[in-house]
Amino acid sequence: MKAKIKRMETLKMLISSMELGCQEDVLKELRKEGFRITQATLSRDLKQLKVAKAASMNGKYVYVLPNETMYKRVTTPKTAKEMLQFSGFLSLHFSGNMCVIKTRPGYASSIAYNIDNCDFPEFLGTIAGDDTIFIVIKENVSQEIVRERLGDIIPNIH
Repeated sequence: MKAKIKRMETLKMLISSMELGCQEDVLKELRKEGFRITQATLSRDLKQLKVAKAASMNGKYVYVLPNETMYKRVTTPKTAKEMLQFSGFLSLHFSGNMCVIKTRPGYASSIAYNIDNCDFPEFLGTIAGDDTIFIVIKENVSQEIVRERLGDIIPNIH
């Protein structure tokens, strides 16, 4: 599951930072980032991400992500690996069987999406805003286990 999460995050970063007009171009860029997948897998990934095509500034149709702040097109793109080094995570706090994660603005929904898609048995669910994620944890689950699970998704979580 971790490989799929990394691939999906890389795919989102590529689409948000480059003008990619066909699946062949996307596959080529994914290969540069170390992901070798089939066109069918790419097609499923694009559907899951709700990727659409829209006219760019030069009139060419390119892939775009749904309206998420984190993935708005940038004018000076970095490589996907550079962008993925910063998860948007700021802090983690506990109270009883609850956990609150603070993120940079626009990052919470994508991090919560990744947490939900890992199906960690220790987590009952998440609620995400723009910069805050609320997680309900099953009773009697230690903070160490929660940190370990979240560490699979969020780099640099202490």
